[in-house]
Amino acid sequence: MNSENLPGGPVNDAARIPGTAAKQVMDYTLALAAIVLFAPLLLAIAIAVKLDSPGPVFFRQPRRGLHNRLFRVFKFRSMFVHLTDVSVENQTTSDDPRVTRVGRWLRSLSLDELPQLLNVLRGEMSLVGPRPHAPKTRVAGELLPALSRDYLLRYNVKPGITGWAQVNGARGQLVVSDDLHKRIAYDLEYIRMQSVGFDLRIIALTAMREIISKHAY
Repeated sequence: MNSENLPGGPVNDAARIPGTAAKQVMDYTLALAAIVLFAPLLLAIAIAVKLDSPGPVFFRQPRRGLHNRLFRVFKFRSMFVHLTDVSVENQTTSDDPRVTRVGRWLRSLSLDELPQLLNVLRGEMSLVGPRPHAPKTRVAGELLPALSRDYLLRYNVKPGITGWAQVNGARGQLVVSDDLHKRIAYDLEYIRMQSVGFDLRIIALTAMREIISKHAY
């Protein structure tokens, strides 16, 4: 689906969302600073992933972002290569046998998401925004856009590494449609309230609450 098919047609987010230019400056500045600051950690994780199981260090997966456009998200590989589900026909579950030993540790600390800082520098993601889903993600056998008329409204802003839904505990596996509706409600609330100050608050809450989360696996 192209951006022309979104409700109301293509959205000029810079014109519609106050403070977008400031948000972009913040995104690029903090993402670059984080990559420099965490460089030793990123290198250590890359070595651990490579030593733990055969395959590439990074996992790239199609996701949908601003204006419903496809892009490839970067993550540290956390599954065995021969069991990797690029299309997310089956969501990752707790104690999922496809996850490697290092991958389970990375997921529990949300460290597998750190390479998405590269997506931020590429302009595909923001530090804060609705989490992007793979196009074929399903709940109760239904694709996500079919479960809510409001789902596509999430594409009016860039997806984020973290978001308002995540810091409020709405993360992890989508089991029933209510799980999705709860996240959409938080995402739309974020879009309405979006500001640099709100983003900084969510980043701080992520550091305090969500790095170690019972929902992360």
